Amino acid sequence: MKGKREDGRQEFFAKALEGKKIPILTLDNKWYQLLTEEGRQEVSSLEQQLNTLLKQQGRLNNEIRDIKRLKKKLMGEIVSMMDEAGLEADSDSAAKTEQNRKKLEECNQLLESRQDELLDLPKQIDGTNFRLMLATMDCCYGTMKENAESIRETEEWVSEIRVELKKRLIRKQEMEQRNHAIYSYMHDVFGAEVIDIFDLQYHPDQGEE
Repeated sequence: MKGKREDGRQEFFAKALEGKKIPILTLDNKWYQLLTEEGRQEVSSLEQQLNTLLKQQGRLNNEIRDIKRLKKKLMGEIVSMMDEAGLEADSDSAAKTEQNRKKLEECNQLLESRQDELLDLPKQIDGTNFRLMLATMDCCYGTMKENAESIRETEEWVSEIRVELKKRLIRKQEMEQRNHAIYSYMHDVFGAEVIDIFDLQYHPDQGEE
């Protein structure tokens, strides 16, 4: 029964997320503040998957940038040597040009490979991020439900304490008034010695000393 309720929540959460732009959760500091330690453990697997995909994306982007930089350098050298070869035939330049052409071809193949790897990553990242958001919402639902119950219990406790406090304050006032009446009567009969006779530690009008 519990599993069905959880599945129902997941479907409800998934519908609520339709059309919404979800930030990359593990790059959002606010996301880390939402979860308790227990909640972080529950979503740790998805968190690690997402971070792995992001690192892979970053690595591929860096490699592609480096390959493009190398291609530009190689093409510049080829053009430069072709211009020089037009003025004076040079076997070393020709060999260097051929070597650069081979390196350029390798760069193109490597660039194509890295771009192919990168092509599907955004979809994988979005999918993993979406599942992480669903898991986060489920954890937050549990936390809020648990907190709501604690809040309700605390409110009941506070309400009971207020009633008890009010009763005690009324009782306190009644006892103070009674003590004052007794003290006043005894003071009229015995004078100031009433304090010694009744071993009083405080004056009713002044409170404790």
